Amino acid sequence: MELSAGVIHQVDILFQKDSAHKINVQIFHGSHQLWPTNPDKSIKADATVISFREFYELRAARNDLYYLVWTTDTNVLKEVVVQIGILPKRIIQPLSFDELLAAAAGF
Repeated sequence: MELSAGVIHQVDILFQKDSAHKINVQIFHGSHQLWPTNPDKSIKADATVISFREFYELRAARNDLYYLVWTTDTNVLKEVVVQIGILPKRIIQPLSFDELLAAAAGF
């Protein structure tokens, strides 16, 4: 997945009916596993959307994320849909920490 700079704020992974918890998904940025956060584990489900909020900043103009999908049963071959929500950092976090402190102090 080619993504522009910004903040990943939402991740959705759709598992189709009859995936039977046998389809595994891992999402990486370079060689670093982003999700799930526990190394060497995977996300599995059946007929559901795994959806979670996130705050992961992508700084480069172009960022390559990839997801690895595999099955533990070749009789279960279903498509998995991965959706990533990304917004500019100024939308997600409009004030820096110093600006926030100054605003709270009334400056």
